[in-house]
Amino acid sequence: MRVLVIGSGGREHALCRSLSLDPQVSELHCAPGNPGIEQVAALHPVDPLDPGQVAELAVRLRVDLVVVGPEAPLVAGVSDAVRDAGIACFGPSKDAAMIEGSKTFAKEVMKAADVPTARARTCVTEEEAAAALDEFGAPYVVKDDGLAAGKGVVVTDDRDKALAHARACERVVIEEFLDGPEVSLFALCDGSTAVPLQLAQDFKRAYDGDEGPNTGGMGAYTPLPWAPDGLTEQVMREIVHPTIGELTRRGLPFQGVLFVGLALTSKGPKVVEFNARFGDPETEVLLDRLETPLGGLLMACATGELGLDPVFKDGSAVTVVIASEGYPEAPVKGDVIRGPQESGDAYVLHAGTARQGDEVVSAGGRVLAVVGHGPDQESARRAAYDLVGRIELRGSHHRTDIAR
Repeated sequence: MRVLVIGSGGREHALCRSLSLDPQVSELHCAPGNPGIEQVAALHPVDPLDPGQVAELAVRLRVDLVVVGPEAPLVAGVSDAVRDAGIACFGPSKDAAMIEGSKTFAKEVMKAADVPTARARTCVTEEEAAAALDEFGAPYVVKDDGLAAGKGVVVTDDRDKALAHARACERVVIEEFLDGPEVSLFALCDGSTAVPLQLAQDFKRAYDGDEGPNTGGMGAYTPLPWAPDGLTEQVMREIVHPTIGELTRRGLPFQGVLFVGLALTSKGPKVVEFNARFGDPETEVLLDRLETPLGGLLMACATGELGLDPVFKDGSAVTVVIASEGYPEAPVKGDVIRGPQESGDAYVLHAGTARQGDEVVSAGGRVLAVVGHGPDQESARRAAYDLVGRIELRGSHHRTDIAR
């Protein structure tokens, strides 16, 4: 099959790397891509947020499948335009993608489906926000209702800071704080059927010890040896199946991947958030361990023919994000990146990079994701950090406690 991947980050590099290893994939394209993806796919300079441009490219390339990586193109209606052009697409419709595009919509769906989640209030005025903060108390959880690239959430004990974030957003969802560790479960969906991938955990705070501001994710690992037995089955039964059932009832069958961010509270797993696409950086580790060829899996989701559960390799994978100076508040771009792209049991995925003459330079906040794998978590972790230590990027920073 001929496949076109939409996006330009670490998640898309992980998708393209896995697709390039699938013997069924005869031709691989990416738009717009990045210098790392260029090593495994042909790049095309289109605007990923323009549904017409993406559909036109897919038709011109005569691809069999389009895989939409980021959330913004989904909410912009890219998958709808591709399907209207007669091409299979992995990624939900614009309306179904509102499960991520609007926190309020997600809460409405969960309430209708009786899915466990935090109590919440949607607020559009400062007075409403202040009342909600007082109702739920500290720690305060304030979420931008719309897309915010993983950085629209503030969790703080400082009421003034929480109110300032609410004031800066057009509409916010303020909710009660959920205790317990957070984990991620991705479910592949074909419109009627859903199957789980492995559990993973990511690290949202910028600095060691979960200090600093929220980011798009500073690292991740899979599997989770400490996770309770039967957790995946419980989440599928109590959360995933009711959610996709409610979407179908509303005339919004979900085709793609439903990302479930969970808090393992003292009262059981509860939904922190839904995403309508693969999470980043969890995708980097999950695809490293995936044994089932990726192309066939994604095509089965896009065509309503999802069958058996995916199979994963034994062992562990850990990814460590190298971020640019100033990330997440004010990332510095344009610094040259030097060092090996792979070493032993580790390799580099490009997240925010660009080509400048003969050099590859930083072009975003999260610049590289370094993936290590091994027979156990500690060996995978060691492999990742050994390669991180050999990469040069002026002013960069990374967490040293991923998967510890």
